[in-house]
Amino acid sequence: MAGRHSDQNSSQALRVVITGASSGIGEAVAERFRWDGARLLLTGRRASAPAGLRDGERYLSGDLGDEAFATALIDTAVAEFGEIDALVLCHGLQADGALEDMSVGTAAEVLDANLLSVFTVVKHAIPHLREPGGSIVCVSSRLGMVGIPNEVMYTAAKGGLIMFAKGAAIELAPRGIRVNVAAPGLTLTPTITDGFARAEEPEALAARKAATIPLGRLATPEEVAEPIFFLASPASSYITGAVLPIDGGYTAA
Repeated sequence: MAGRHSDQNSSQALRVVITGASSGIGEAVAERFRWDGARLLLTGRRASAPAGLRDGERYLSGDLGDEAFATALIDTAVAEFGEIDALVLCHGLQADGALEDMSVGTAAEVLDANLLSVFTVVKHAIPHLREPGGSIVCVSSRLGMVGIPNEVMYTAAKGGLIMFAKGAAIELAPRGIRVNVAAPGLTLTPTITDGFARAEEPEALAARKAATIPLGRLATPEEVAEPIFFLASPASSYITGAVLPIDGGYTAA
C-alpha cells in the first residue's frame, strides 16, 4: 500500500462521503480512498464503526431512508469539510422472492433503500458539492441492466437508479458536477459468502454462480472499489452519465 500511496495522489485533498461503508464494497471503497489520503465521512446501518476507521474519520450509523438522518449526514459533511468533492452511494437492500409472494411493504422497502434514499442524499448534497469538480457515483448492479426472476423489485430499483443518475448527470453538468454509475456483478462480500455458507452444498453453489460469469469467477471487493474510485476521482474528469459494468463480462454475454 505504501508504494501505491506514493504513486497516486489524485485524491490527496478530496473530501469524500461514502454510504454503505460498514462492509463489503463500500468498506473497500473507503479503504481505496484512504490509500490516497482522502478525508472521509462514512455511514452505514451497522451500529459499530468499521474496523478500518482511522483517526480523523467519522462514521455515522443510521437509515438513509430517514430524511432527517440523510440531512444530518450532509450537515456533518459540511461541518467537517466545508464542501464535498465526491459522494459515493454504495448502500442498498436486496430482497428475493416471486412477485406474487412479495408484500407491498417489502417492495416499497426495496425501492426506498435502493432509489428514493439515493435521491434524498443527493438532493441535500447538491448545494454543498464543489462547483466545478464535484462527483457523484451511484453504485447500481448488473441486475439493473438485465431482468431475472425472483429479483424483480431489486432490478427495478437498480435500473431506476441508472436512469436517475443519467438524468442527474445532464441536469448538473452546467454546474461542473459529474454523475456516474458503477454496476458491479457478483462480488465476494460478506453477504454473498454468508449465503454460500448457508447452502446445503456451498462449493457447488459457488461454482454454479461462477459459471454464469464469462471470466469464470466472482469479483473481490477491491476489484470493484478500484473503478468506483476512478469514477469518483478527478482522473475521470470528462466522464459523466456513464454506466460502468464491473461484472466479469456478465452483461456482455
